[in-house]
Amino acid sequence: MNSVETNEKTQIENENKQPCETGNNCIIEVKNLTKLFQKKVVLDKINLSIEKGKTTVIIGPSGCGKTVLLKHLIVLLRPSEGEVYFNHKRIDNLKEKSLNKIRTHYGFLFQGGALFDSLSVRDNIIFPISQHYKISDWKQADELVKNKLAMVGLDGYQNYYPANLSGGQRKRVALARAIALNPEVILYDEPTTGLDPIRSDVINEIILKLQRELNITSIVVTHDMTSAYKVADRIIMLHNGKIVADGNADYIRNHPHPIVQQFINGQVDDDDLALLRMKGTISQAQFLPRDFEQ
Repeated sequence: MNSVETNEKTQIENENKQPCETGNNCIIEVKNLTKLFQKKVVLDKINLSIEKGKTTVIIGPSGCGKTVLLKHLIVLLRPSEGEVYFNHKRIDNLKEKSLNKIRTHYGFLFQGGALFDSLSVRDNIIFPISQHYKISDWKQADELVKNKLAMVGLDGYQNYYPANLSGGQRKRVALARAIALNPEVILYDEPTTGLDPIRSDVINEIILKLQRELNITSIVVTHDMTSAYKVADRIIMLHNGKIVADGNADYIRNHPHPIVQQFINGQVDDDDLALLRMKGTISQAQFLPRDFEQ
């Protein structure tokens, strides 16, 4: 264990701020949220309040519990301990039938987009509507698709299939689908992963646009600090299942703790760097295809 890890419990700020608790402007709250997979603690007594109409970005190293936390907010996972609230109503203990109605208030942008390859862009966007409502006016449904695609700059792509779209276009179609039910909250899981900087900035601009024009509450899980700084009203950093930093972009940029600085600047810590630079024996064995012939 290195010196940073040894002092972690005493040095890291476990702030768990709840800025909307007294102002009654919370849309989502989690209280003492703990999640174990077998005996491994992934989330450790998280307390968090999400303010309505704001963009909250969750950062942290791989495996720290970011996506697990995101899935608890929509109860795709249920806590081992603790509680989850939406609009001041507890939801983690609801049955699936009741959760279906709650989930119409959420949109979810999955990391890979998760479009149905066999469905056109139009049918992908209509899919969540058809799951919750009986569509009788298909002309109105097509108008809705047109409006949602216009929001992400892709009106005219209704009859395309996912295989004919670029990675950035697939993400934007998936986002149009995520807003099909006019949600109050959108959950973004790594929205810019796999995109070049320009296409990533398109997604950032759409996140800002949806917040600005639709007053949507956004919760964004990302490793992309450029994106985080651009879209966030608030940035939360998770480490070892705990909140270790919580504030606006300037606060995170200037956070004094080395774990935060290592992550936001993409730096390997000294102990890991020394390990990587150690001299060792490199195997000289080289195998050719003929070595495997009988």
